[in-house]
Amino acid sequence: MVEKDGIQPAVFKGQVKELSGIKAQYITFLKKFRGDYSNLNIGIDCSNGMASLLAGDVFGNEPAYLFDRMDGSFPNHPPNPLDEKNTADMKRLVLDGGLDAGMIFDGDGDRVMFIDERGRFVRPDLITGVLGIHYLKEEKGRVLHDIRTSRGVIEYIKKLGGLPFMWKVGHSHAKLKMRELNAIYGGELAGHYYFREFFNCDSGMLAAILVLNIISELKKRGETFSSLIDTIDVYSNSGEINFRIEDKESAMNRVRDYFTGIEKPIAFYDFDGYRIEFPQWWFSIRPSNTEPYLRLVTEAETPELLNEKLKIIRELIKKAGGHE
Repeated sequence: MVEKDGIQPAVFKGQVKELSGIKAQYITFLKKFRGDYSNLNIGIDCSNGMASLLAGDVFGNEPAYLFDRMDGSFPNHPPNPLDEKNTADMKRLVLDGGLDAGMIFDGDGDRVMFIDERGRFVRPDLITGVLGIHYLKEEKGRVLHDIRTSRGVIEYIKKLGGLPFMWKVGHSHAKLKMRELNAIYGGELAGHYYFREFFNCDSGMLAAILVLNIISELKKRGETFSSLIDTIDVYSNSGEINFRIEDKESAMNRVRDYFTGIEKPIAFYDFDGYRIEFPQWWFSIRPSNTEPYLRLVTEAETPELLNEKLKIIRELIKKAGGHE
């Protein structure tokens, strides 16, 4: 349209409005969910990002803070905690300080990820299961999760009385589906967590508060964060693996056809790439919409079976012209 007609002036001009008190209102909202976790020793890494604006007001002075000064050059580590190498400082802080948990926010603060007291990175889809302990006590409704979510998480949500609903990856899809389903909450492998009481939007701060409340209750019973995670993370999982490839559709179909040709699936989803489930394992393979990448997650009942299936998938993608 712009190429054809050029840039046209707007019919109605916008307005600039100065809003005051928004930060204070948000902090008040978040504090409504805060329990008493004075029994916890925790670490918070703000990644020199936007969480630095709020963390002190929300969590107080008791936590051990890392990189809580805003700096857009991100001098300490890139602000993406999904890349596990960016969690090294928090892992060290947790282990050296004997902390109960560590939290790492991303650059804009809408995602949060966790380190357990053993210094292990907690895969973010597992936290979708953890949040059910808070929400599914009172209401047994829908819980949204993305197509990459562990079978262990889905089973745990069902155990708590929830109704898991699988959907496409991405916050634009999740927010619309949350509203459509009237879902109680939702979560993604990328570390986004969505809340009905937050207009079906994601909040790293709210997710962090709720998880800390749960860890505090565990500690009062003599239990640990890692022991809870181990009850949910019961399968061998590859995490997300990226393959660079130009002809994504051909590679996806090659993988699909190979496995469905030798074993009958028990479930088949094709609304965001493919998730194909078999009795003892499953895989999700989906194309990036913006880059020449295929994204793969595989999960199996044993490490041996996982490695066997991964080896075959890697060979199939390699034959289609892809590489990691």
